[in-house]
Amino acid sequence: MSNTSYDTLHVDHGADIKLWTHGVPVEDDARKQLMNTAKMPFIFKHLAVMPDVHLGKGSTIGSVIPTRGAIIPAAVGVDIGCGMMAARTTLTAADLPDNLHGLRSAIEAAVPHGRTPGARDKGAWSTPPATVDAMWAELAEGFQRIADKYPRLRKTNNHKHLGTLGTVSRIAN
Repeated sequence: MSNTSYDTLHVDHGADIKLWTHGVPVEDDARKQLMNTAKMPFIFKHLAVMPDVHLGKGSTIGSVIPTRGAIIPAAVGVDIGCGMMAARTTLTAADLPDNLHGLRSAIEAAVPHGRTPGARDKGAWSTPPATVDAMWAELAEGFQRIADKYPRLRKTNNHKHLGTLGTVSRIAN
């Protein structure tokens, strides 16, 4: 029995992988992808793996890949902002119901998320709440400067995705 909140996977000729995945299955392909990444010579100390881990395009989603002397663009841009967040609360296990289905359903009902084929953008607000509108107003000038350099950004749904989990398919894991 481990005294840590994570498991450690030792990789021959590579950095260790620390997995915060107790009770969560890790796909074989994601595990292989992590092990390949751990063998890169510029990995700093260890990889960290979160409970939302899954195979990605180029890098493993749900992983933290610290490097020294190198940047891996795919590790930054593949699934950035995927919706995973660790937040300390005052809740303890005793405060929660035995079955978390209702809590998860309430979160899923309150926070837009997901991807659907076709024109309907399930991961966006249909009408953003006032708090999102206020935050967007603070960001709008900076967004305009960026969009002046990259005009195609104007065609995206940025305002309606602010404060959502976007197109991620998993939440509240």
